[in-house]
Order: sequence, then C-alpha cells, then structure tokens
Amino acid sequence: MPLILRPPRPDDEAALRAMHEQVLADGFEILLVNGTWEEILETLRKQAAGVDLPPEWVRSDFLVAEVGGVVVGRVSIRHELNEQLLEVNGHVGYAVAPGHRRRGYATEILRQSVARLAALGVDRVLVTCDEDNAGSAAVIEANGGVLEDIRPVGQRRIRRYWIGTGAQDSPPQASSPAHPSD
Repeated sequence: MPLILRPPRPDDEAALRAMHEQVLADGFEILLVNGTWEEILETLRKQAAGVDLPPEWVRSDFLVAEVGGVVVGRVSIRHELNEQLLEVNGHVGYAVAPGHRRRGYATEILRQSVARLAALGVDRVLVTCDEDNAGSAAVIEANGGVLEDIRPVGQRRIRRYWIGTGAQDSPPQASSPAHPSD
C-alpha cells in the first residue's frame, strides 16, 4: 500500500498523541504545539498558511504519514530556512512510530517531502540528524543527501545534509531568527 502525506484530521488525535508519547523516549516530539485538539489543528492550519506565525517560526506544513488508513509517522516541512533551521533543524523533520520502523516509511516520507519543497521552488533541501542516528543518516543518503559537515550543538553533534531537487542549485539563505527544534 502506498504511503500518503496529508494534513491531520480530527480523527487523528488518538494516534498522534500516542505516537508523541512513544517517541518522547527517543528525544523527539510529534506534536510541537499544545492545547485542545481543535486548537492544535487550527495552529497547524495557520502555520501552513503562514498566518499569525510567532516571530521565530517560518511557514511550514505538518503532515501525517498514512499507510492503508493507519498513521505511521509525521513530517514537518519548512518552506524556507531561518538561522536556527540553517544551523540545526533544516527544511524537513520527520518521525516514524516505533512499531512502524524499518519498513521504508521514513525514506518515502523524506522523498515526498523533498518533492513538495521542489514544487515550492526550493533548489536545495537541508536535512539534519544526530551524528549517532545511523538509521536517519541512511534515510537521508538514500534520498541523495550529501553530507556537508557535522556540527556540535550543545551536547549533540548534528550531521547536515543537502539534497538537490533537480532545479538550479543556489546557496542556502536564512530568512529570520529561529525555529523551535524538531
């Protein structure tokens, strides 16, 4: 069955909240905003439209990864880079629920995310992962990621990869202050 990326719906609350709790043990968060489910969905709609964004955020799409009607993961696709995203988080932040890993879902989530960014006119996509996250590094490399460098960020070391979208390459540019980590 094909993996599809789509906006979250009202009936996704239980699955996404459960996945959020599961991946907290890995140091990741699924839901980057708090509140009632209706408030979360409204915030995500505003982020996708670029409306009422906090100063440190950029326009972004939060999408659910679904296979055969089952939520298997999620992705945040940032339409541009600010200083924080350029240094640490990149254009794409994805996660797959522990019970759905090692099935190629992360690779497909990233592939579709890069295609979406290409359609938005992004020539080069920055994707990062912790230096010791071999699984994520393999996913990024399977999508054509070229390692630029490994940088210390607090207690972590971050691998920074660039993926060309097939359009004319251009140097990375930052647009505004910071974006919460993902």
